[in-house]
Amino acid sequence: MCGIAFSISRGGDQTASGRLDELFQKIQAATAARGPDAQETITQEVEQHRLTFCASELRLRGDTLVKQPHIDDSGNILCWNGEIFEGLEVSPAENDGVKLLGRLRTTGTPREVAQVFGEIEGPYAFVYYQRATQKLYFARDPLGRRSLLVHHPDETRPYFLLSSVSAGLHDGYNLEEVSTENIYAIDLKILASTPNFVDFRTCITELSRLEVSAEWPFAHASPVNRLLPEDPPKVASLDIIPPHLTAAVDDLIAQLDRSVMLRVQNIPRPHYVAPGQARVAIFFSGGIDSTMLAFLAHRHVDPDEPIDLLNVAFENPRKIAVKVEGNIGGIPKREKKQKLREPLDYSTVKVSYDVPDRITGLQEVEELRRLCPNRKWNFLEINVPFEESQHARATVEALMFPSRTVMDLSLAIALYFAARGVGQVRSHPGAEPEAYTSPARVLLNGLGSDELLGGYGRHRTAFKAAGWQAVIDELQLEIDRIPTRNLGRDDRVISSWGKETRHPFLSLSVVNFLARLPVHLKMDPRLESGLGEKLLLRLAARKLGLVEASARKKRAMQFGSHSARMAPGEGDRKGDLMLDR
Repeated sequence: MCGIAFSISRGGDQTASGRLDELFQKIQAATAARGPDAQETITQEVEQHRLTFCASELRLRGDTLVKQPHIDDSGNILCWNGEIFEGLEVSPAENDGVKLLGRLRTTGTPREVAQVFGEIEGPYAFVYYQRATQKLYFARDPLGRRSLLVHHPDETRPYFLLSSVSAGLHDGYNLEEVSTENIYAIDLKILASTPNFVDFRTCITELSRLEVSAEWPFAHASPVNRLLPEDPPKVASLDIIPPHLTAAVDDLIAQLDRSVMLRVQNIPRPHYVAPGQARVAIFFSGGIDSTMLAFLAHRHVDPDEPIDLLNVAFENPRKIAVKVEGNIGGIPKREKKQKLREPLDYSTVKVSYDVPDRITGLQEVEELRRLCPNRKWNFLEINVPFEESQHARATVEALMFPSRTVMDLSLAIALYFAARGVGQVRSHPGAEPEAYTSPARVLLNGLGSDELLGGYGRHRTAFKAAGWQAVIDELQLEIDRIPTRNLGRDDRVISSWGKETRHPFLSLSVVNFLARLPVHLKMDPRLESGLGEKLLLRLAARKLGLVEASARKKRAMQFGSHSARMAPGEGDRKGDLMLDR
């Protein structure tokens, strides 16, 4: 994984250039945190415009460190923030960015460039300058698993900017996430003949991913199978897989197993990670998604290495206040406001980090230890005092920008501390804790299973309202919304620690496999909670021996870790409210 930043400015405007230089220095510093192994910046003059390419490197591929930006002997330049897991043969000794640039140099037309990216699978964002045609291409992968932000020139900020990161709230840009619907091409020759630089958008061509050749397997996610079930048989118990689900269960296990394998194998060992230390960690709540990933990772991670399970818990004064003073929701409004202004008396309270995710995590690690007794599982208790979380708030808000809602903060701050990986471990249940910092640079995330397998309550609601057709429509909306939800935000937050998150459920191979399955093979909203949602995954987990995990109900991360609405008085704040500036 890497960080990338790029800018175009027109010569002659000294004020704009000075403003851009000041802003770009801040972005470079944030970019360096994503790739602590190496950083490089190069500048070129093309058609009276200054092009600045910046990239940092987090070495997770190849035998040797390769600096970015990548430049070939024809003058083509690639800033690459991604991983190629399928579609282009990359040996363990090779760097995928170098291989990709070699493939791109064989292209000439925009369609040929688009074809290269339609044939590879993995998370990515890139900027590619094709010298022969003086075209500059940029895009994110179809699911938006890597961050790429854009500022388009305006009258007061006449420069173009692309970046993996933001510098937080800043008057030097108007940032937004790059859409995943297209691959974009800037024609620098046309730009040179455009009198007003603010008309920059007229020089950009959009290559729609939805209109490309069907022969390109990873150009976009497959549409959801729209076959309506008539009256499928009901599953009575997770212990017995009915005949109509047998093949789908086996195929899901095989697909997920391969996806995990591709994401945990051949990870280079940094100089500070000794043999026998963890190179892979998992965001771990003890729920079915993270437990499946942990179990499958065990199959492919070196048996002599531990796997770190990152479990975060927050001191939440609002929750503590309820314990100390009871629920004050029913008292008069004026009295309630006065009570919330009063400082909380901690003298009679012992702060506990036994949040829901800690309880289920501790239960589930024991199941993993029973099933995989020769693996060392480091259950990392990451306890975050309220004062520490509030001290980090400004940093987290800057990292997640331009995402700025209450829910964004609740999720981002949980990921921020989880990814940091600083906490305590115990050699066995009941043992005294020992301080531990996870050295793992690759962090597996279970995001995506609810969207693909019908894990949300709204899927059950849709079925009650309008039957299977409504569920199918909702599942299609889920896939369509994945790129616009929170992956870019999560990438910016997690990678600030020089670590990379990988999403096995969001491999396009897994996404397309599940999208093509008929809806009744994935879920059954006719069944009770804890069985009907994500039914296929529950059956797969039960088949692998994950009995406890297979029956657990869904719980959102911000509620399971108590990172949501921590301060007294915030209980009524809705997640979609914008944060105060």
